Amino acid sequence: MTAVASSSLSALLDLVLPAHCAGCGTPGTLWCACCASYLARPEAVARPLLAHGPPVYALGAHRGPARAAVLAYKERGRRGLARPLGRSLAGVLPRLPGARAGPDGTWWLVPVPSRRAAARARGGDHVLRLARRCAAELAAAGRPAAVAPVLRLEPGVSDSVGLGRVARVANLAGRVRLRAGRLPPAGTPVVLLDDVVTTGTTLAVCSGVLATAGLVVCAAVVLTATGRR
Repeated sequence: MTAVASSSLSALLDLVLPAHCAGCGTPGTLWCACCASYLARPEAVARPLLAHGPPVYALGAHRGPARAAVLAYKERGRRGLARPLGRSLAGVLPRLPGARAGPDGTWWLVPVPSRRAAARARGGDHVLRLARRCAAELAAAGRPAAVAPVLRLEPGVSDSVGLGRVARVANLAGRVRLRAGRLPPAGTPVVLLDDVVTTGTTLAVCSGVLATAGLVVCAAVVLTATGRR
């Protein structure tokens, strides 16, 4: 079975079979309130590559129920988790130091791009889907929000799993580009979103590319951070 077929099958099973919590397995819910508490404790993330960039926050540590939920959403086709995970992001984002809306009150969210092959295998760009869900939750709470998928990866970027910091930098060097015609106005504050931060390479590179376009990356927010905190 191909990765795409496996992802589609998992998504279909989520619709047909009784739901169970991605964190602890409790039946009757995709994501129980107890496990949700593991993504409600935002902390600043410190990495050498992030020292001179915008503040970076993780909603929780990449372990236990939080890690299980991220992997279920990202790698195991449980796309329905975009709703509760997006709700967690939207609930935390407005109170993070540095994060702010634009002059007109709109929160601009920029998702970190996925490799094309990975997006196809996962049934779509999972961070873009997460950003859209977060924007919908913000809007429902009376905070206008827009998603700006203005970044793309050039061919040649490899899967970063298992790569160290130097190899990750080399992997992305010159391969994160802007999508012409999709940029918010220059000077607009934007929030960069991703699922997991490890070395901070991806966030640092993406922030730098956005800065060259005149955008102000006021904060970066991820679901989880690995143990190098």
